[in-house]
Amino acid sequence: MAAAKGKSGWILVVLILAGLVIGGLLGQLATKVDFLWWLGYSQTFGLTTPLELDLSVIQLTFAISFKISVSSIIGMIIGILIYKMI
Repeated sequence: MAAAKGKSGWILVVLILAGLVIGGLLGQLATKVDFLWWLGYSQTFGLTTPLELDLSVIQLTFAISFKISVSSIIGMIIGILIYKMI
């Protein structure tokens, strides 16, 4: 992410994350409305079972899962557009 016109790449990351979170919340609310059900359609991917590392002294468990919905993608795109406008 090269900064153009003095823009920080961190601002872009924050706007994308904010778009994902707000879009996800709006997608959950939209599932209750008959004609907006498709905004809540989502797909979950990631590790289905946690990866465990036992070193006798310390035990580490790794797990990551993403749930991306249509409204989250729309929110992410809006975040990118806002970044380009500022």
